[in-house]
Amino acid sequence: MDALVCVEPGKLEVRDVAGPGKATGQVLVRPKRVGICGTDYHIFEGKHPFLQYPRIMGHELAVEVAEAPDGSGFQVGEICAVNPYLSCGTCHACSAGKPNCCMSISVLGVHGDGGMTEMLCLPVENLVRAEGLSTDACATVEFLAIGAHAVRRGAVQCGEKVLVVGAGPIGLGAALFARIAGADVTMLDLDAERLSSVCGIAGAAPLVLPSGSAPKDVVQCLTEGNGFDVVFDATGNGRSMEAGFDYVAHGGRLVLVSVVTSSISFSDPDFHRKEMTLIGSRNATSEDFAHVIACIRSGQVPVERLITHRTSLHEAVENLPKWAHAKDGLIKAVIEIV
Repeated sequence: MDALVCVEPGKLEVRDVAGPGKATGQVLVRPKRVGICGTDYHIFEGKHPFLQYPRIMGHELAVEVAEAPDGSGFQVGEICAVNPYLSCGTCHACSAGKPNCCMSISVLGVHGDGGMTEMLCLPVENLVRAEGLSTDACATVEFLAIGAHAVRRGAVQCGEKVLVVGAGPIGLGAALFARIAGADVTMLDLDAERLSSVCGIAGAAPLVLPSGSAPKDVVQCLTEGNGFDVVFDATGNGRSMEAGFDYVAHGGRLVLVSVVTSSISFSDPDFHRKEMTLIGSRNATSEDFAHVIACIRSGQVPVERLITHRTSLHEAVENLPKWAHAKDGLIKAVIEIV
């Protein structure tokens, strides 16, 4: 079968690879749509610190059931979303009901081969029923669930003032679900064109920085010196994450959705003066997947505006490297496999 393989940093090839072997309790699926994630771009560019090459990428998946175990409840031909976080089920985190931060987690397309291929085997518990959703919609569920999880971690309440820093797909998801929770949402990004586009999709207000102005000063002016009740950082930039502490109101929360390999620092006196809460948010849980699917089904998520670029397995050899740098108009790119 064909698979798009990242052979080494900077090199993609479509290869004829062996079909998957199906173990007990697994379901055989045909990937139909594969969202291209920032992680995939990082893998291609050699920026992922814990990855072994060659690797078949892809974890944002819409799949068609080809074979399912008896009693699983899944039907051949059914279109589903996928939870790509393969957890052990027995570690401290899993036992505490937090499989999203399993101590030995394996993510499809990162720690093991993923969905940029014609056939794939999954544990049946990682297949997510998405009745009523289109194939395109199923491919958006995973990245939206990361934002939904962050909003749940941040305990966003109706009427709170929320700032989302970073207008990429993860920031978009956080803004969407903060707005669905009833918050007054503002977004900040240095790319003014992207910011305007994403705010239009998320129903958020853009925080426009006048030339030469400091974000901290603009935030203080916008919020009458109070800051935001909840701030989400979805930039993957250490300096941005550190700056986020300045945007948080007294008694507020800072949620770090993005991750960097370096250390970040903050002023401890200011942190304590505000009695601020610092929260990490990683991946998503089945509860978040269910919430996203329900919101898409009810029309609260404009899925038709999320996917802006499309390609095939073969064309992705050229397009994925291009989109790693050419971001104009790009919200979410997907690989279509027919």
